[in-house]
Amino acid sequence: MNSLATGLDDVDRRILNALQMNTALTNAELAQLVHVSAPTCLRRVKALRDSGVIAREVAIVAPEKVGAQLTAIVEITLNVQAADRMSEFEAHVAQEPAVLQCYRVSPGPDFVLVVQVADMPAYHALAHRLFTSHANVRNVKAYFSTFRSKFETRIAV
Repeated sequence: MNSLATGLDDVDRRILNALQMNTALTNAELAQLVHVSAPTCLRRVKALRDSGVIAREVAIVAPEKVGAQLTAIVEITLNVQAADRMSEFEAHVAQEPAVLQCYRVSPGPDFVLVVQVADMPAYHALAHRLFTSHANVRNVKAYFSTFRSKFETRIAV
């Protein structure tokens, strides 16, 4: 199997689509669902994992059930955008568990972060830790979610 996405065949795509909906399937259940033998399914899933097509398998937790009520989308602009300073900022925010996603973006701000915290005081504490105390952060613009109408982790393959 080719490790490039363009090299995925129909069986690989069926496996990926099924696993994106439910990683708790047994190999036998998955094989039956995608219409291949259990040994073929096991070999294909292993190859998808080994090649990095399947990056991770995780449980998706409902934020409101664990006290993480506030979602913020945060734009960050740095004073200095040299590659080492961008990497330094990424390493800085990567250590913060409340930062769920960090993207370098262009044009506009340098980064967009997705942050999940308990409430506004928790966001203020995070903003102080990550942004106001960081000498290279020039501008912070935060948007707070009032309603999540869609959340999906599945990628069409």
